[in-house]
This record gives sequence, C-alpha cells and structure tokens, in this order.
Amino acid sequence: MILPIVAYGDPVLRKMAKAIEKSHPNLEELINNMWETMYNAHGVGIAAPQIGQPIRLFVVDTTPFADDDELSAEEQKALKGFRKVFINAQIEEETGAEWAFNEGCLSIPDVREDVNRKDTINITYVDEKFERHTETYDGLLARVIQHEYDHIEGVLFTDKLSSLKRRLLKNRLANISKGNVKVEYRMRFPNLKKGR
Repeated sequence: MILPIVAYGDPVLRKMAKAIEKSHPNLEELINNMWETMYNAHGVGIAAPQIGQPIRLFVVDTTPFADDDELSAEEQKALKGFRKVFINAQIEEETGAEWAFNEGCLSIPDVREDVNRKDTINITYVDEKFERHTETYDGLLARVIQHEYDHIEGVLFTDKLSSLKRRLLKNRLANISKGNVKVEYRMRFPNLKKGR
C-alpha cells in the first residue's frame, strides 16, 4: 500500500527513533509498504519516520544510480541491485575525506543542495529476518545510507547546510510544510490549512 510521505515541519521527522523487536506488529507489511511508497515516489531510500513512524527502520535501493555514466564501472556494479532493509542501525564509524553531493529528500520536495559527508561508514544493523550484520560502505552507497540513517536520528539533510543556505531556504521550507508545493506522490503536510 502506498503511504503518504510526511513533509518537512512534522515533529516526527525530528524524533530520535526507537529500536524495535522482531515481534513489532505487522513488520513485514510495513516494510512492503515502505518499498511501494519509495518506488512510487521514485526515491532510492525511505525511513520509517518519513511515513510517520518513529522507529529505527529504513530501506535503500540504489539501482537508479547505477545508470550514471560519470561513475566508474566498479561503482555502477556496487549500486546496481543494492536493495537492503536496515533495522536498529548504528553507524559505528565514519572515515575518509568529506565530499559534496547534491542531495534531495522525499519529505522536502523540490529542494536539492550539495551536502558534505565522510566517504566511508561502518554500520551495524539487523535485516528483515533480524540477522545481525556489520558492514563497510563507501562512496554513493555510504551516502544514501547516511542520509536515511540521519532520518532515524531526527536529522534532515538541510541541517547540514550553512546557516546562510538555511536562511535562503526558510520560505521554501515553510511553504512545503503548508502544502504549497507541487508533488507527484501522496504527502501529509503538517501545516496544511484545513478546509481547502
């Protein structure tokens, strides 16, 4: 089922998400709904807070990035078919040089900005079968995971911008929270005036 994506300004996007147990109600259905919602919105990742659930769960599918001709064959291969569920994730370490990449977010439509992030991450998580993994990722894979991980920490990519950039975006972000934005997928706007 395609769920509405929570827009910028909703308090759920600022909550530190809670870890979940294997017995979490309707977990398999929730994960399936997240995949469906993400694909419908043409995203490469979505976190549970973005559908209004403050739990430590996000899904990632970087396949759309694999078609980028500017990437090396090795990078394209790593991105193609990379489809994972991350539950109760904890980034253990971020290393390497910081690099900028133009990021967007399904909860903040029509806003894209360059964000600096470290190149390599070491992350521990459980998958949908609650099997534990500790893995290292770098480049674009690391970045997509870092972006979704931020969501379960109550952080948005706009928080990583300079104070000047944030000031310049203030009105656009306020308009998004009021629903004054064209978007081609279902959204829930926190400050939408009722009765329209």
